[in-house]
Amino acid sequence: MAELTPAPDGKRVFIQTFGCQMNELDSGKMLRLLESDGYAAAADPSDADVILINTCSVREKPEQKVRSLLGRYKKLKHANEDLVIGVTGCYAQQAKGELLRRFDDLDLVMGPDAIPRLPALLMDVRAGRRELATEQLDRQDYPFTNDLVFRGDRRVSAFVTIQKGCDNLCSFCIVPFTRGREVSRSADDVIDEVRRLAAEGVREVTFLGQNVNSYGLKKSNEIPFHELLARAAGVEGIARVRFTTSNPWDLDEGLVALYANEPRLSSYFHLPVQAGADSMLVRMRRRHTRERYLELVEELRAARPDLALSTDIIVGFPGETEEEHQATLSLLSAVRYDFIYSFKYSPRPFTGAVRKYDDDVPVDVKKRRLREVQDLQRTITDEALASWVGKDVEVLVEGPSKRDSSWLAGRIGQNWMVNFKGSERLCGELVTVRVTEALTNSLAGEVVTRASVARSALPILG
Repeated sequence: MAELTPAPDGKRVFIQTFGCQMNELDSGKMLRLLESDGYAAAADPSDADVILINTCSVREKPEQKVRSLLGRYKKLKHANEDLVIGVTGCYAQQAKGELLRRFDDLDLVMGPDAIPRLPALLMDVRAGRRELATEQLDRQDYPFTNDLVFRGDRRVSAFVTIQKGCDNLCSFCIVPFTRGREVSRSADDVIDEVRRLAAEGVREVTFLGQNVNSYGLKKSNEIPFHELLARAAGVEGIARVRFTTSNPWDLDEGLVALYANEPRLSSYFHLPVQAGADSMLVRMRRRHTRERYLELVEELRAARPDLALSTDIIVGFPGETEEEHQATLSLLSAVRYDFIYSFKYSPRPFTGAVRKYDDDVPVDVKKRRLREVQDLQRTITDEALASWVGKDVEVLVEGPSKRDSSWLAGRIGQNWMVNFKGSERLCGELVTVRVTEALTNSLAGEVVTRASVARSALPILG
């Protein structure tokens, strides 16, 4: 690579994000770090001085998209030799130096633990070096970053990292190998960030971690997860607290009780089950059983009758029989999730399933089973959405609707998006909306009253 001169003021970065909400938060942190170093966000990769692809490796398809993107961005690099191209995130952590060897125009490969070093790494790249930064940091005294990252340009909601990594080693999952071992952030740091966000006008925070239910269990003198949620809900200005994602094994009675006693805890729970047959759960190294999972669902709904549930489903895991597939379908019918995330199994490097099992379910069978899962869930989701018609719901207004920019949109506690007509002055407020229509994956309605006037309207941030 030709030696580059230091980038001038006004340099621009384009960040393309794949994967989960944790990746979305990481992209926000990278942008904040680079803004402090003189960068601005570019709307299009062709306008950027730096292109970063923040990647996912949970499934194979996002990896294929990344490889395709690198081929497209190669043309931009040939037109502008000063352009810096980097791959970050979980796929970068997984592939490491292989990416640099395979793609000559790639300048930087950086794992999640190296995010705080990003400005320095880009300086090294501009000095003429290709950088590989995929070392995973020791779990002792792990340095969580404290940059505030808002969702959207109205600063209504924000993600807050409370934990990173996972120790469960489910046989299908690559996360322990790309995000590392489980580390909990201190409660004082978490609550301090929530207070800072509330001071900026944020009304809703979502706690993020690979397994939030186990927060604090492996760190001495740390409070349990439900107490952390309760402390966040008590911060002045915070109207709602959410979290994701969870493992049923670590769901305890303290969290169930909080659903009964803390109204600011959102009425939504993403509780991954993965499959409906105990034999499948054993092969997946999931430590819950179907019976225990259904008991947890019953306990949660007893504590919060209006609770909305979602889950993850994998079809076509090695050895999956038709009987096991039918058990998953019957679980969907029994629980009646509001919505699900469903995927065909794809082998992931380093995982127990790759080492122990053959990927023996034919592709056409995987496709058929996924279609059956999604068709059944579509019916259940449509019924769940239709049940809201005619009801008055409390909506936290986030901003203009993606369906129609002349409308507003916001979420109810159960995580459904509601679209309605109204003034942008309502952004950040809680309003009561009467639902008039169930759409494909959202609701539409009419404003009845403002539930609160918590702050003045904030300007759109450029």
